[in-house]
Amino acid sequence: MKMIDLNCDCGESWGSYVIGNDAAMLDIVTSANIACGFHGGDPLVLHRTLRLAKERGVNAGAHPSFLDPWGFGRRRIEVDSLADLEKIIMYQLAAFCGMAATLGVKVSHVKAHGALSNMAATDFDLSLALCRGVKAIDRDLVFFTSPGDETEKAIDELGLAKAIEIFADRAYDESGGLMARKRPGAVIHDADTAAKRIIGFLEDQAITTVDGRRIPTLIDTICVHGDNPHGVEIASKLRSALEQAGWTVAPLAAPARSGD
Repeated sequence: MKMIDLNCDCGESWGSYVIGNDAAMLDIVTSANIACGFHGGDPLVLHRTLRLAKERGVNAGAHPSFLDPWGFGRRRIEVDSLADLEKIIMYQLAAFCGMAATLGVKVSHVKAHGALSNMAATDFDLSLALCRGVKAIDRDLVFFTSPGDETEKAIDELGLAKAIEIFADRAYDESGGLMARKRPGAVIHDADTAAKRIIGFLEDQAITTVDGRRIPTLIDTICVHGDNPHGVEIASKLRSALEQAGWTVAPLAAPARSGD
C-alpha cells in the first residue's frame, strides 16, 4: 500500500492577527506543525490549534523557531552560543508539550521553522544543537527534515527518529535546498501546478530542482504552508490528486530511530 503523510504549518496567528485558516487546513491534512510562540502563535492560539488537531485525528507536532515575531521567523539570527540555541529549543518544546498534556494530546513530531531550519540545513553544528534541544525534552519525537541536509545528518548522529519532508508550494534551488523566497517562482501559488509536481516527485521518488536536476530521495511527508494565501486550495487539490493516484493519505507511524 502506498501511504503518505500530508502536513501543514499552522497555529501562527497571534492576538488580533489572523494568519491562515487552521480549521480548514486541519480538515485536509494528517499532521500539523504548530507554532510555539516565537515566530507566531500565542497561548490561546496554541491551545485552540491543538484542540482542533485532536478533534480531527491530526498528528500534532511542534514548530519551533528563532524569537522573531516581526520577521515571522524568516530572518537570520546569530545566537551567542550553540548552548543558548539548545535552551531556546528546550523552552519552546517544554511549553508546547505542557499545553498538549492539558488536552491529552500526544506530541508526535517536531519541525524547525523558517530561518532556523534554513540555517541548520547547511550547518552541522547548528543542527546538532537543535537536535540536542529536542532530545533533551523528548527523544521519541519524529524530526521532520529535508533530504540530505545537515539536519538529517545530525538527527542520525544523535539517534533520533526522522521523516523526510518535501514541499508542495516551494521550489528547489540548484543545490537541492529551498529556493530563497525573494527569487521569482520560489513560492508556488497555483494548486494544479503544486499537485502535478508532487505526484511527479512521488512517482519518481526524487525532487527536481529549478534547473532540472533530479535528486533521488525517500519521501515520508509533504508540506503545505498555512500562511500561503492559497494554502487550503493547494492542500485540498493535492489530497484529491494523491488519492486519485492510489496513495493513502494518513498520519505517519513512528519510524525506528537511527541505529535502532
